[in-house]
This record gives sequence, C-alpha cells and structure tokens, in this order.
Amino acid sequence: MIDALPLTDKQRLTLDFIERYIARHTVAPKLQEIAEGIGIRSRGVAHRYVQALIEAGFISTDEGRHRGIKLLKPNPQRAESILPMLGRIAAGRPIEAIPGEDQIDLRDFFGHNNFAVRVQGDSMIEAGIMDGDTVIIEFRETADDGDIVVALIDETETTLKRFKRSHKGRYIKLIPANKEMKEMVYEADRVRIQGVLIGQLRKY
Repeated sequence: MIDALPLTDKQRLTLDFIERYIARHTVAPKLQEIAEGIGIRSRGVAHRYVQALIEAGFISTDEGRHRGIKLLKPNPQRAESILPMLGRIAAGRPIEAIPGEDQIDLRDFFGHNNFAVRVQGDSMIEAGIMDGDTVIIEFRETADDGDIVVALIDETETTLKRFKRSHKGRYIKLIPANKEMKEMVYEADRVRIQGVLIGQLRKY
C-alpha cells in the first residue's frame, strides 16, 4: 500500500511544516508559504511534495480553495527530537539559504518548533558565534530589539544578525557583532523574520 511507504526527508519536512502552520495559524499554508517554510524557492517542487503526501494518505486538498489542505493523520515518522538541517546561512554578507539533507538529533534539548542552520562568515564573532558553528533557531515571525534573528531580505537573501527597529518601526537594522563590519538598514517591509536564535552547537 502507498501509505505504508516511508516518507522521504523532504516529504516529512513538508508534513511537519504543514502541521506546525495549521497549529499556529488555524488555517493551511499556501504552496508559496510551504516552499519558503522548507527552504526552497520552487512552488512546483513544493507541489510535488504535497502531492506525495496526498497519495500517502496524510493530507487532502480542496482544489477550490487557496488554503484547502486538510490533515488526515499525523506523521508516524515524526521524531520530536530531530531538527531539520535546512542549509547554510551567512554571518557575513547575506546569501540565500541553501536547503540541505542532514538532521540533528538533540533528544528534546531544544524542543520541536525549531530548525538548525550552519553559520558561514565572521560577522557575529563578538556574540560568540563563529564560522562553522551550528545555531538553533526557533520558528518565529516577530522579534524583540536585541534578538539575534534569521532575517529574510527582499524574499531572496537570508542572514543571521542582531535585530533592532528604528524610526518608529519604519526601518529595520540588522547589526553584526563584529566592530569591523557595518550595520545594514532596510525599510521594514523588505525584511521578514524567520526565527530567533535560541541555542548553539560547536564541534571542537
């Protein structure tokens, strides 16, 4: 039977995202939101993952609705202690986060509403975040001044920086923790928060 087949890593990541999104927003995500949520750019690829979940019996869709995904059963392969490794993120100049294939088993240390990214660059070294470190990010769409965040700029570039609002919220400052680097300032509508730093891993 199709629903007896194990899900691939990407299919499980997609199902996990759909479950989290519905739990948080009480409505289903659109394809574009699914693509962004699992770290890809293609709606077509996201549609293939969704179709695979339909065929496996985990979800159904109402073709007449934009948010027509319905959960039919929970993911039996979901491991609450395993975080998806979504890719690499810049701690220097912003670059696009690249989807990866790895997972990190943290045995419930950080909880389940999180993901991991590996840092590239040295713009956060004065915050103790070094090139090659793995940081644990809590999925969040808002942040407080002073938080270290994953920020999506212009829907294309992702970076790890300290967050600060300025000019009555009209602008967002993304501040490096490296005195040799300048802060970046963007109009608020150009920046979307994807998560807030809650932990860090380093291998010596």
